[in-house]
Formats: sequence, structure tokens, C-alpha cells
Amino acid sequence: MNTDFIDIGTVEDVPVRGSRLVKTPDVTIAIFKTMEGQIFAIEDKCPHLSGPLSQGIVHGNRVTCPLHNLVIDLANGQADGPDGGPNGRCVKTFPTEIVDGRILLKPFDVPSEKVA
Repeated sequence: MNTDFIDIGTVEDVPVRGSRLVKTPDVTIAIFKTMEGQIFAIEDKCPHLSGPLSQGIVHGNRVTCPLHNLVIDLANGQADGPDGGPNGRCVKTFPTEIVDGRILLKPFDVPSEKVA
């Protein structure tokens, strides 16, 4: 196991199409599980008005902000629509790994990609 990752619980701890929160001193991270069982980790703050993405609706590999319906791609953190794209609004993503049914999260401020 990579020592940069921390064990945050089991895959079963996160409800399907739901989320759980991990709080660090610098950021609150929302852990999402899709209908297909994929796990994603993104900052729990919409780039529009800082809405809590963890309270949004998960559909496919996206979440819709509960405040103003901005849709965020869980894999890359990009906003859909005219505000998205390479220079548009985005949310920080965090790498995860699944090992023996446990979710491992790399919560540090480094460039990241979805691993699991």
C-alpha cells in the first residue's frame, strides 16, 4: 500500500448514488459512489457559490449542485455546459484506490487523477 494514501473506510460505508465526507485541516472532501459502484473523491465545494456537492444528486459519473444545478464531472472535476471546459470552472479531485474493499484516499495538495 502506498503510504501517501489514508484508509477512510469501506466501500459499503458510502451509499450508492450518495456520499460521505472526509474533513482535513485544509479541505472537506466528498466521497461519492456511483450506481455502478465506482468511487470518486472531489472537494465538497461547488465552484459557483460554494454549495455542498455532497448534498447533490449523483447521476452517472456526475453530481448536480443542490444550490443552482451546476453539473460536475466526478472523474475530472470539470463543470458541464458553458462554464466548463479546459478554462472553465472546476472542482479539485483526489486520487483513490480500492484495496480489499477499503477506500484509500490521497488527500494531499498534489496534482491528481482518479485511480480507482
